Amino acid sequence: MEPGSNRPEPPDPELRIPMKRLLFICCLTLALFTTGLLSVASACPMCKEANETESALPKAYMYSILFMISMPAIIFTGFGVKFYQLTRERDEEETLDDAESTNE
Repeated sequence: MEPGSNRPEPPDPELRIPMKRLLFICCLTLALFTTGLLSVASACPMCKEANETESALPKAYMYSILFMISMPAIIFTGFGVKFYQLTRERDEEETLDDAESTNE
């Protein structure tokens, strides 16, 4: 790599996963998860009975499920945003260091 060039070095060919193999792994993983998730899920008898007798409880139950489902997405999004910010800060510092070293 030439000095002063910002091009990254190409990855080691031995570490690269062929695209067809990666696609196969992703499809297989997706198939395994969806077949496990398509089975019938039933609530415990007390929850089922409580939801059938009270009119406001099913709505509260639904909101609690939505809250539990959204938590992992919110947490991973927060981590992703923070890692992105840290990476940008590091890249800006490296750019400044490179600029200072070329000026000297």
